[in-house]
Amino acid sequence: MRKIVLWMSVSLDGYIEGRDRDISWHRVDDELLRHFNELTAEMGGMLNGRVVYELMAAYWPTADSDPDINPIMAEFAGLWREIPKVVYSRTLEHADWNTTVVREVVPEEVQALKEQPGGDLSLGGADLAAAFLRHDLIDEFRVYVHPVLIGTGKPLFPQTDSADPADTLKALRLIETRTFGNGVVLLRYER
Repeated sequence: MRKIVLWMSVSLDGYIEGRDRDISWHRVDDELLRHFNELTAEMGGMLNGRVVYELMAAYWPTADSDPDINPIMAEFAGLWREIPKVVYSRTLEHADWNTTVVREVVPEEVQALKEQPGGDLSLGGADLAAAFLRHDLIDEFRVYVHPVLIGTGKPLFPQTDSADPADTLKALRLIETRTFGNGVVLLRYER
């Protein structure tokens, strides 16, 4: 059965984006991008929230038409266009590039996606991740910690309202760490 894999970059102080959705602090170099390409090629699909989808759709569909683009980035553009994508949004009316729009996270529908043949499904977007966490749908966490402190922004994991730790405690098992040359560290956990 396929797994749902949360796949997110985060600052050392826990933010996925700074003020005004700034992600210019991400330290993506050729080594890290090659790694992302390898993982994307193995995935069976991408599950994204609207913000992540629109960020990706604003650049990747035609990125490889630029004659000056880095070949590793051009490879990712092709991978991104071809991979099946699901965007969860209550407001988005239409999406292109092999993308299906879904309005709500319905656990039974996610389970049906997991039971389809193919590679694992990457999950991107803090709000969507929070919804998947509420439904206990995330099987693996791949968190890329970038060596920066940004001080403010959107946290990867939102605070919960429950005062009972039993409602929120999720024990995870570390299955991999990897340090990239640019100082980014992959922390990979599974339930």
